[in-house]
Amino acid sequence: MTEPHESHQRNLLLLSSSKAGDSDYLVHSKFWLKSHFSHAQTIVFIPYAGVTQSYADYSARVNAALADMGMHIRGIESYANPRDAIAQADGVIVGGGNSFVLLNTLYHYGLLDPLRKRINGGMPYAGWSAGANIAGLSIKTTNDMPIIEPPSFTALGVVPFQLNPHYIDQHPPGFHGETRAQRLTEFMHVNAHTTTIALREGTGLKIEGKTMRLLGTLDAVAFSDGKAQPLAAGSALNQYL
Repeated sequence: MTEPHESHQRNLLLLSSSKAGDSDYLVHSKFWLKSHFSHAQTIVFIPYAGVTQSYADYSARVNAALADMGMHIRGIESYANPRDAIAQADGVIVGGGNSFVLLNTLYHYGLLDPLRKRINGGMPYAGWSAGANIAGLSIKTTNDMPIIEPPSFTALGVVPFQLNPHYIDQHPPGFHGETRAQRLTEFMHVNAHTTTIALREGTGLKIEGKTMRLLGTLDAVAFSDGKAQPLAAGSALNQYL
């Protein structure tokens, strides 16, 4: 959880997904990312959520996707010491994949505290999917399978709520499992006073200090205090900070 005096310096871009509809990789968010890191020279990418590709390949893919925006991304795997990467970064991006693997690796390298301190000090941070998930209080509302057990579910806590990226409220005919809304309602039932903001693909949250706005053309949903509350696209959501 951030301290009150630190929260004024937060600069976060939390994206639900790397794609929107049939768009190519990161296309829908390029201008958001470019604006977010407009003053950053050294942008470090953390590929730890990737499970079926190498860190180097993942970093190269992101670098290629954002190269035409004039953004140069350096993968954290290219540093001899990942803690030095966090210390030297002007900005950090964390990609999607498996939230449990991502959080476990951050714990392994002792990066949560250094990253949290840099974020609270005003360093711009962006993440999509798992990279957005870890900005919240915990990863308990991820959609991912727990293929590895991290030391704790506790995440960065640089925002005082949970996130659920890739939110969808469709119920396919003949499907008899719980919907996403039902699963988040279960979380809300045992965590009555903890808000979860569910983000549909192609949307995100832009957080600057104590202000927050919903990006994209689709509504989000806030699960809190026993209710699911629609959040209008483009709306200010400062009350959740």
